[in-house]
Amino acid sequence: MRTAVVLGTRPEIIKMAPIIRAFRRSHADFFVLHTGQHYSRNMDRVFFENLGLGTPEFNLEVGSGSHAEETAAMLIGAERILSKEKVTGVLVEGDTNSVLAGALAAAKLRIRVGHVEAGLRSFDRSMPEELNRIIADHLADLLYAPTEVARSNLVHEGVENSRILVTGNTIVDSVRQHLEMARKADTKSLLEGMGSDYLLTTIHRQENVDIPSRLIGIVKGLESVASSTGMKVLYPAHPRAMKRMKEFGVKPAKEFVRVVEPLDYLTFLKLESEASLVLTDSGGVQEEACILEVPCVTLRENTERPETVQVGANLVAGVAPRGILRAAKTMLGKKGWKNPFGDGKAGARIARSWMSSSG
Repeated sequence: MRTAVVLGTRPEIIKMAPIIRAFRRSHADFFVLHTGQHYSRNMDRVFFENLGLGTPEFNLEVGSGSHAEETAAMLIGAERILSKEKVTGVLVEGDTNSVLAGALAAAKLRIRVGHVEAGLRSFDRSMPEELNRIIADHLADLLYAPTEVARSNLVHEGVENSRILVTGNTIVDSVRQHLEMARKADTKSLLEGMGSDYLLTTIHRQENVDIPSRLIGIVKGLESVASSTGMKVLYPAHPRAMKRMKEFGVKPAKEFVRVVEPLDYLTFLKLESEASLVLTDSGGVQEEACILEVPCVTLRENTERPETVQVGANLVAGVAPRGILRAAKTMLGKKGWKNPFGDGKAGARIARSWMSSSG
């Protein structure tokens, strides 16, 4: 079996890292195909360096574009490499255009597909990520569901139980494997003048940053939370969000929100672990905050991580300033929930299943 691990974004690198390490320990025949969907060094390449994963064997360097432009370029590049390298299996993770392209290119070539983090649903098809994850799930031969909720979603859509394995989420493995390394990161300059208690935010989703009213509402909500709590907000801004703020003339008040460049994973993980509250539209950050026992507010109308809400780690606030403030006040100081994402052995479990399955 020759496996291509297809990825292209920061969350995919983080969540695939435990599987890549498990493959290496088992001397599996595999390589990493990076689509280059994230084009900023701090948004992807530095993660490979931080996490000791080496350099991807292939990088399509697709960069930014419309959904059609990105997906088409990835399809063309992935098909060429998968054919040339005589790949017999492809592993993808999550819900990005890289996942869609990798799964579709493999399926068209009649190459077996495994989908890590299968079965997540927001039930909002206006989100590009929802479409990507649904298509990837229904193209996949093996579906690695992180929780029973995800498995139930797949069964409800007609996926055979025999193709599904509940594995836990590799984000638990990744957080546990990297937290000690992260604690050595130097965050003094980032937090200078912010005090011992601070809030951490991430905003990157298309539906939030591309619509002026939503982006303005979120920023006003952050300012309101900072003003009400006396804690400043640290905001490592995604390049897309930074571009949109400039276009829309959105300037967060410096006395409340400190906007900084994107951070490497270990620095962000340390900041996340020490924050008083996380406010985010990222699914992965919702999971990480839950695992780290840091309360979270989700800046969206829904979440495909309902487990975080069910255990009391997260509250979905929407994007209106009043809703964000209300949710932040509710969540501040909350602790003591049970991690719903597994035992931290998902990477090894997935690698073992994948290597032992028949072609």
